[in-house]
Amino acid sequence: MKVKSIFVILVTLIIGFILGMLTSAQIRYHRLKPVRVFFSEERFRDGFYKTIQPDEQQKAKIDLILDKFAKINSELQNNFRKELDANMKEFRKELDLNLSKEQQARLKDMDDRRQEMIRQNRKNHPNDSLNFRDDRWHNPGRRFAPDGTPPPPPPPIRENDTARLSY
Repeated sequence: MKVKSIFVILVTLIIGFILGMLTSAQIRYHRLKPVRVFFSEERFRDGFYKTIQPDEQQKAKIDLILDKFAKINSELQNNFRKELDANMKEFRKELDLNLSKEQQARLKDMDDRRQEMIRQNRKNHPNDSLNFRDDRWHNPGRRFAPDGTPPPPPPPIRENDTARLSY
């Protein structure tokens, strides 16, 4: 009888733990979803249009503004990444002077595992909006046709349109 009670309590705790993890993941996903829109020019544009719902005349003017600031923001992000990388290299140089060979090896191991996780994530999710090395960041003007006119905006994303959402 005692074993049966312990088993029921243990199963209840495990189920509660799993439900808590799933709930937490959903809450984080929904809280971070609006932030993810700003990482890609296309998603920012779609989210912006969904919010303001401009007419066609406004869209033409807004497209020019969005393209201008997309380029500025892209350059800012690229510069930020370069400065961050340079700072981290300088940090590691100074830090390594104060660490033993064993500690340096553990840090290198950690860095290698992190780089491998990043490579796997990029391989498994090539269209993820958080892929900072994606072509959209290095070529912000690619949205224009050869004659210089912007292409028509993509159809709006609907909440249940999972085919276009790649998160």
